[in-house]
Amino acid sequence: MGGHSQILFTLAKCAPFAIALGVLGVELSPAHDLVTGPVLTTTPALAALTMGPVGTLSAAVLAACVNATSATYNHSWGTQTQLIFGNFLGIIVVSVASVILSNAVRMRRQSELDQVRKIAVAAQEVVLRPVPELLGPVRAASLCLAAGTGAQIGGDLYEAVQTRYGVRLIVGDVRGKGLSAIRAVAVTLGAFREAVHYEAELQEVMNHCAAALRRESAVPGTYSQAELPEVLLEGFTTALIAQVPGEQVVQLVNRGHPPPLVLHQGAIQTLMPSSPLPPLGLEDLVAGPPPKPESHPFLPGDRLLLYTDGVIEARNRDNDFFPLPETMEHIPAGTSPQEFLDELHRALIRHAEGRLTDDVAMILIDRLA
Repeated sequence: MGGHSQILFTLAKCAPFAIALGVLGVELSPAHDLVTGPVLTTTPALAALTMGPVGTLSAAVLAACVNATSATYNHSWGTQTQLIFGNFLGIIVVSVASVILSNAVRMRRQSELDQVRKIAVAAQEVVLRPVPELLGPVRAASLCLAAGTGAQIGGDLYEAVQTRYGVRLIVGDVRGKGLSAIRAVAVTLGAFREAVHYEAELQEVMNHCAAALRRESAVPGTYSQAELPEVLLEGFTTALIAQVPGEQVVQLVNRGHPPPLVLHQGAIQTLMPSSPLPPLGLEDLVAGPPPKPESHPFLPGDRLLLYTDGVIEARNRDNDFFPLPETMEHIPAGTSPQEFLDELHRALIRHAEGRLTDDVAMILIDRLA
């Protein structure tokens, strides 16, 4: 919701209470002869438009209190004016109707939200499908969660595919939000899923993903006027592609993404790139031919974690980052990849106190042989 919309919504929520207090000011002033009852009666109805049953009931109670205060101050108890035009009866009728309406609106919104979540889950199964548990020489598991939306799809992406060149994986983070980010996720994954099967060079797979994003952003009408500034300002994607061939190594091409972690005999090793490269969409910053994929030992029994920055940038109330390497080292050995990710997820939620501010994606593989 934009800043102006948020301000207007806040003002709309405050309006019923402001009206009630305004009526109280009139009734306690020399102008108390003005008929304010009909105005006071509107407060529960206005509250029902922007608040739930509790807020509507609160506005109704405030209106009744204002009416009682006015009647006491102006000595109008028991008069016909107070009974009918003073609106105890009107306030009661409108309040009951408003609470019923507010509850009906809330139930309808909840039903619509449930439907949106079902659609998001269906979209996840198409765009971000769970990785297979067994891929050649590795066992695998994945996890993805969009922050703050209640959905399971956002700007993060992952995939793992078994090919004739070995097991190939990708994890990435689209800079941006909303539909434009989801569109970029779909484009990147589509290019990856196609290229991994016929491109022998890992760098060429990454080039296909970059080219697909460039084509997508160049298509007229692809992005709305509202999305275009976001795409122009944040139109890049960090990505990491890994390959596990027959040899006991893992090969990496890293385009501005957080480095993967290897858990080897209970200790964490960070696979930092020796020649850092910019994210996809910023190819103009690369001088000369890109370097070849880098190889690192990946032995039987080792675990490799690929993740997005939403994991390591999660903070607690003391503004401390999530200690990912230390947390990995403390998870008991012998857990399956999915159990390992579940433990990481629970630790992350505890650290962030249940409030993730960025999307989270993780993919874990165990080397079997």
